[in-house]
Amino acid sequence: MADIKAIAEQLVNLTVKEVNELATVLKEEYGIEPAAAAVAVAAGPAAGPAAAAEEEKTEFNVVLAEVGPNKLKVVKAVKEACGLNLKDAKDLVDGAPSTLKEGLSKAEAENLQKTIEAEGAKVELK
Repeated sequence: MADIKAIAEQLVNLTVKEVNELATVLKEEYGIEPAAAAVAVAAGPAAGPAAAAEEEKTEFNVVLAEVGPNKLKVVKAVKEACGLNLKDAKDLVDGAPSTLKEGLSKAEAENLQKTIEAEGAKVELK
């Protein structure tokens, strides 16, 4: 008889594509309809790399979390970095936590974060 542990290990390490192919082979050639739970268990570990790929975002929102001790400097930095008038920049800073910009690339978001944090504020990328 086949080594059950080895078979189980092979099943756990299948990719989502391979699980789908296995389900098709079992159904068409052997008339076995795999239970959804068995397919989900086999696909579980394969979802790990897919989840990691989803975590690599391409668009970031820059959020002013805390103003810090230098509110005036932060307002000026927000005004310049975001291209806002003084009133709008002040309103954003006063309303912290608030989103400064949305949909930026990682590099743009990090540059904006560094600019605002240089003035003593706390900025988060989401």
